[in-house]
Amino acid sequence: MRDPLGSTVQKIKPSGIRRFFDLVSEMTDAISLGVGEPDFDTPWHVRDEGIHSLNIGRTFYTSNAGLKELKDEISLYLDRHYDISYDPTDEILVTVGGSEAIDIALRAMLDPGDEVIIPQPSYVSYEPCAVLAGGVPVIIPLKEENEFRLTAKELKEAVTEKTKVLVLPFPNNPTGAIMEKDDLEEIAKVIVDKDLFVISDEIYSALTYKNDHVSIASLPGMWDRTIVINGFSKSHAMTGWRLGYAAGPERIISQMLKIHQFAIMCAPTTSQYAAVDALRDGDGDVEMMRDEYNGRRRFLMHRFREMGLECFEPYGAFYVFPSIKKFGMTSEEFAEKLLTEEKVAVVPGTAFGDCGEGFLRISYAYSLDALKEALLRMERFITNHKDIK
Repeated sequence: MRDPLGSTVQKIKPSGIRRFFDLVSEMTDAISLGVGEPDFDTPWHVRDEGIHSLNIGRTFYTSNAGLKELKDEISLYLDRHYDISYDPTDEILVTVGGSEAIDIALRAMLDPGDEVIIPQPSYVSYEPCAVLAGGVPVIIPLKEENEFRLTAKELKEAVTEKTKVLVLPFPNNPTGAIMEKDDLEEIAKVIVDKDLFVISDEIYSALTYKNDHVSIASLPGMWDRTIVINGFSKSHAMTGWRLGYAAGPERIISQMLKIHQFAIMCAPTTSQYAAVDALRDGDGDVEMMRDEYNGRRRFLMHRFREMGLECFEPYGAFYVFPSIKKFGMTSEEFAEKLLTEEKVAVVPGTAFGDCGEGFLRISYAYSLDALKEALLRMERFITNHKDIK
């Protein structure tokens, strides 16, 4: 029998994160700091709206692009928080999480052989989604000395005649790095000069701790070149509701909608009604969670200094990305030993690209008590291994 599988999908590696989760599930007393998921419950008023939608029989399909009420609220939210304006009728598409929006944006924009610039370390799906869309990923290794920010010089050096799309993954998973307005303005000059388009993944935009988030779409000349990806999983603690959205020029959104129509039909109806309430009345919830994350972030940075663990200070998302280079172990070796010896699960930096070697991703989307215990175990591990090279 001939091979039933396509060659492209067989060449794609599975996510480097899952193996450690599988190991943790088989351990007793293990603490996982690996999951990028809020530990908060979805706010009650949001859950109530979802429950109410079921009680009154809202179990039908919505329009392919999403509920009108939800798209109206998304438009208001983006204008209110990020000073970017979109017509809810033609320029906003509700998707099954931000991940679907990334996937269909790439599929709508790429022809076979088009190059996609992907700064790494970054979210694990960008590279495989580019490949599945027929694109050619071009990786820019971000540098710790630049606080893992993308520089205009790095971008310009990566552009070729085949370059079409830049993925802009900030605030960043796994590093927690951000891009400030000055950074984005320099990047935007290159984008306009080289006639590129941007997929700006802003799923962590509500979780910034230094300055307010700036969307590259708000800069002069960038609105027409940018698809903004966002959603409810991180900001509103709605991971399991599977709801995201894309906003951008109608010319691109309309083609994304065609893919969404044939592959998905529409995002979950119950989730959409709940999200309307999240945007109308959820700013206080987001602020509360952001303040709590910020406290945990500062606690981790303080403990790292006490432990002698080097880590640049992240100002976005809910991750830290400490360096473990001085211990003479690869990221995977360090993570495996830490899990085996102290029952603490973290993610090797290499799960997010080869340039993540020498780093770990640690999520602080966990209670302070869990973080305290995990870092006590990590401190003991470091003490036991500090002289091993």
